Amino acid sequence: MDMIKHPIFRPLAWPGHSMKNRLVIAPMSRVSATAEGLATAEMETYYSAFAKGGFSMIITEGNYTDDVASKSYPHQPGLVCAAHAAAWQQVVEQVKTHGALMIAQLMHAGALSQYSEETLAPSAIQPVGVKMAQYGGTGAYPFPKAMDPDDIDAAKTGFVNAAKVALEAGFDGVELHMANGYLLDQFLTPELNVREDQYGGSTSNRFRIAAEIIQAIRAVVPAHFLVGIRLSEGKVNDLKYRWKDGAVMAIEILEEVRKAAPDFIHIAVQSGEWERDSFYSNGTSYAALAKQITGQVVIANGGMHQLTRATRVIEEAHADLLAIGKAALADPAWPSHLLNGTSPVAFHPDMLWPEATISHTNHVIKSNHINIS
Repeated sequence: MDMIKHPIFRPLAWPGHSMKNRLVIAPMSRVSATAEGLATAEMETYYSAFAKGGFSMIITEGNYTDDVASKSYPHQPGLVCAAHAAAWQQVVEQVKTHGALMIAQLMHAGALSQYSEETLAPSAIQPVGVKMAQYGGTGAYPFPKAMDPDDIDAAKTGFVNAAKVALEAGFDGVELHMANGYLLDQFLTPELNVREDQYGGSTSNRFRIAAEIIQAIRAVVPAHFLVGIRLSEGKVNDLKYRWKDGAVMAIEILEEVRKAAPDFIHIAVQSGEWERDSFYSNGTSYAALAKQITGQVVIANGGMHQLTRATRVIEEAHADLLAIGKAALADPAWPSHLLNGTSPVAFHPDMLWPEATISHTNHVIKSNHINIS
């Protein structure tokens, strides 16, 4: 097949936006901001390279949303204040010169913070597993405090303020990180949320905080500003976690998503094995259910650099867009290589180990000691 006619290179039009292809940069934590959470010149080069290399949409690494309890890692970028907006604006402007959409991921770590020893969570349940060494963590996660109503209000306010700061910085939209075990996913997960108030119990109650955040953001941003969400089953500290009721739980969640009406739904597969970890016993995938139930734009994730898999996802209407992670990290010009018939640089695990920083990854790519071709 002529690659320019491949399904992944079909354009996609949204109200107020257009994309030349279906390729999205997945959010990847790079822990390369300043200690104050400011985006840097190195980050400007890093993100603009994806746009220059042919990706149509870039979702940033998670940005912390308040200075109280949201921070996930040291050297994580933030979207809390005017200084954060100004620093990100430099990055966004460079990305847009190459015609890509730029989406800011908004993230509250909750109980999975590797930054603080005084963490907050829906319920006082210690997370399983240990902190991630490549992001500067060591040892077990701390025992979190169960959030009281003031804590919940502060977290919601943080997300809304972060969306306003993202708008000020020139982003085209935001993605609420309610996946992979972080705060909004903790609310959604029955084993992590045993609250007995309006934020616990039923699926509707557990989704309530996200619905309220989406509604509040909508009230303060223009109509063209995209507001999306990221969902998953697996968690960074529990990759094998799945909903006990499988498709039943997925459908219940997606019915709440439909009511909240985000502009896009990003279904993440943390393991990278889409077929293995995205399908239910009834033969449907989480992404396909999201598409069928909500009717919104759906982004699929999980090894989408494999062209046979990518073709299936688009042609069988599991999703509209494909989020690429490790393949893009190894070679930000991955789409251009495909179109030109040249071989991209291949991913090597050492690009993320022992440090998941931009500088370390670049060093490994350039190193003569690692064969990544």
